[in-house]
Amino acid sequence: MQRALFRRSAQLAHQSLEGCLVARSAPVAQRQERPMSSVTVPPPACMLRPLEAPLRHLFGPGPSNVPPRVLAAGGRPIIGHLHPEMYEIMNDIKKGIQYAFQTENNMTIAMSGSGHAAMECAVFNTVEPGENVLVAVNGIWGERVAEIAERMGANVHRMVKSPGGYFSNKEIEQVIEKHKPVLFFLTHGESSAGLCHPMDGIGDICRKHDCLFLVDTVASLGAAPIFMDQQNIDILYTGSQKALNAPPGTAPISFNERACQKMFNRKTKPVSYLFDMTHLSNYWGCDGKPARVYHHTGPVSGFFALRESLAILAESGLEASWKKHKELAAYLYRGLEGLGLKLFIPDRDLRLPSVTTIAIPEGYDWREMLMYIMKNHNIEMTGGLGPSIGMVMRIGLMGYNCEKYKADMALHALADALKNCKKSKA
Repeated sequence: MQRALFRRSAQLAHQSLEGCLVARSAPVAQRQERPMSSVTVPPPACMLRPLEAPLRHLFGPGPSNVPPRVLAAGGRPIIGHLHPEMYEIMNDIKKGIQYAFQTENNMTIAMSGSGHAAMECAVFNTVEPGENVLVAVNGIWGERVAEIAERMGANVHRMVKSPGGYFSNKEIEQVIEKHKPVLFFLTHGESSAGLCHPMDGIGDICRKHDCLFLVDTVASLGAAPIFMDQQNIDILYTGSQKALNAPPGTAPISFNERACQKMFNRKTKPVSYLFDMTHLSNYWGCDGKPARVYHHTGPVSGFFALRESLAILAESGLEASWKKHKELAAYLYRGLEGLGLKLFIPDRDLRLPSVTTIAIPEGYDWREMLMYIMKNHNIEMTGGLGPSIGMVMRIGLMGYNCEKYKADMALHALADALKNCKKSKA
């Protein structure tokens, strides 16, 4: 009996000791498991489903549909952004941009970002706080540059016309003489209005008055002629996603020697570190130094795609690309007029070949028409942008989409919308 009680007591003591050991070790175990058990936000249901992206006909002002060859280039295996092979690809891109811009400028690169990145890079590097900047505003892009310059402390003066208006060389020179800006901005292809602005002679005016000439060709490069060196353009930039037919996310830009003199002899540092050309010129091998130093991680896949799109442009030839866009635009104009639609830019020579604007047909709700076209034809067209909202509808046929059968698709969709969308009695 006593032995049985002794064994029972020993068992209880052993269990008690085990319990103490478990209790003492429990906080350690809990601490080890805490990273998982402390998750309070569950995995979102949408991220547990496969990615879905519809295949659409992008007949708006951009981005445009991308050729399979460019998509395949962007899908190549990633390499390091500082590998020698990457530098070779960047060198190729530089040469491709020089061809597209028709320039021999050494300071030619592609920004890691959309056209807005190049826009800010141009202003941030060549203008210092307190300096005068003159901006031609005849659509949204002049408005954007004016705001960017104001944000970094420049004294901004605006030349303003309604969407679709253009500025004579005489008007430009008079305002430059009045305000004596260090920089004058003008949009070559104003996609919000469908205007392709004349360029000849303006660079000469800027040189006469010691003013840098900055030009936006995001919507026009590859679709309309531009000659950076011959037209004395000091800074030129574009975007990858329009007539160049690469995905959005890279933005070619070039600075000539006049711009570099201003840019690299500043009293103050540019307001942006990411867009500081002191660093970017080294990253792109433009500063003459033997080694490239890390500045930021560039969009490797985006550069692959941009290189391929520039290769396609080089293979087809600039003049052939300009001719193709001009001829297709003329075909589209005839079709639109055949539907009774009015082109927004009356002067054929001032129309942007890549983005055509039509006046909103009387009595129709433009939003309803665009929604109908998207729903029934899987085609994107757009309304106006910025000051042209409520004034125009925009049709973009550029690069890969610059084909007669695609113009026919757009015309058929518009004819269907005119027939089936409600028209007011007024």
